[in-house]
Amino acid sequence: MRYVIAIDSFKGSLTSLEAGDAVKNAILDFDNNSEVVVLPLADGGEGTVEAMYSGLDGTLVEVSVTGPLQEKVNAKYCILPDGKTAVIEMAYAAGLTLVPENKRNPLKTTTYGVGEVIKDAINRGCRRFIVGIGGSATNDGGAGMLSALGYKFLDENGDEIPLDAKGLEKLKSISYAEVIPELKNCSFHVACDVTNPLCGEFGCSAVFAPQKGATNEDITKMDLWLKNYADITKTLFPESDSQYPGTGAAGGLGFAFHSFLNGELKSGVSIILQEIGFEKYVLNADVVITGEGRLDAQTAMGKAPVGVAKIAKKYDKKVIAFAGSVSDGAEVLREQGIDEFYGITPSEMPLEIAMKKDVAYKNLYNTVQKVLKSK
Repeated sequence: MRYVIAIDSFKGSLTSLEAGDAVKNAILDFDNNSEVVVLPLADGGEGTVEAMYSGLDGTLVEVSVTGPLQEKVNAKYCILPDGKTAVIEMAYAAGLTLVPENKRNPLKTTTYGVGEVIKDAINRGCRRFIVGIGGSATNDGGAGMLSALGYKFLDENGDEIPLDAKGLEKLKSISYAEVIPELKNCSFHVACDVTNPLCGEFGCSAVFAPQKGATNEDITKMDLWLKNYADITKTLFPESDSQYPGTGAAGGLGFAFHSFLNGELKSGVSIILQEIGFEKYVLNADVVITGEGRLDAQTAMGKAPVGVAKIAKKYDKKVIAFAGSVSDGAEVLREQGIDEFYGITPSEMPLEIAMKKDVAYKNLYNTVQKVLKSK
C-alpha cells in the first residue's frame, strides 16, 4: 500500500510533521512493506513557517522588527531551498498574541514590522513571498507595512502620519517616490481565508476590530479613515478595489497587498498544497491521510483537511482523517471528500493530559494502528 500523509498541526501538542511521523510509524509498524510519504501541511496561519521550514528543508531566519505596539520583537520567517522564496507569518511581527490583553486597541497597533520582515528577506535575495496574514492585532490597512517598504503616508502639511490606525485620520496623500526598487520584481502570494472587504458593514473594522479591543465609536471612525485611505489609493492605483474579497483581512493588510504590491489573495491551504507539490504525490497513492486538531462543521469551510481531500478526490483516492477530537457536524465532511474520520483521544482522558505532546503522539499512533487492524 502507498500512503500520502498531509496533516495540519494539532495546535498546542503536535506540529504537522510530528503528527505525520506518528501516522507513518504506525503504518510501518503494522506493515513495513508499505510506502509512506509525509508532507508538511498548513493553512497559512499559525504553524505555516514551521511546517514549511521543517518539511521542505528551508532556512529559518530570525530578525528583530517593530512589533504591533512599536516595541521590538523577534520575528521568524523561512527561506525555501531555492533561495528566492520567503514564507512569512504576519503574526510573528504584528499578531494579537504579541499584545497583552490590557493593551489591546487596534487604534494603536501597526503592521510596520511585517514590512521590515519583507525588506529583510528582499535584502537576502528573496523575490517571491508566501505570506500568511491570520491573527493580526492591527487595523491600519497595511499602511505600516507599506511605510517600511518606502511608501510615505502624509498629512496636509506633507509630514508623515503616525504608524498606527489612528494615524490614518490625518491621511491626505501617499507618495511612492522612495519605495525600495526591488519591490517591482517581487511577487506576493497571500494566504487569505476570509472574503471581507476593506470597509462597510462586513469590513475589517466592523467584523474583526472588536476582537482586537475596539469600541463601537472606534469602529465607526476607523471605517471612515479606511474609506478615505482607499479613495486616495485609487488615485495612485486606479485598479485598486476596496470591495475585493479579502481586502479586509488582517485589518486591511489584504488591501495593501492587493492594491500596492499586486498580491494574489488565495486560500491558504491551496497555496501550501501547490508549494509542496501535493498533487504529484497523490497520483501514485492508494490512501491519503489528513487531519487537524479538531474536526467539525467548521473544517468544511475551507480548512486544510478539506483542501487535501478535494485534490485527492480528483484522482478518486480514499481519504482518511484523524483529529484530536471529532464533534457534532463532522458528518458534513463526507460531502467534502473525507471518507472516514476518527478522533484519537479516549473519552475518559482529561484535555490537559491529551494535549501533552507525548500523549497526543501515542494516541494518534494507537488510533491509526487500531484502524489498520480493523480493515
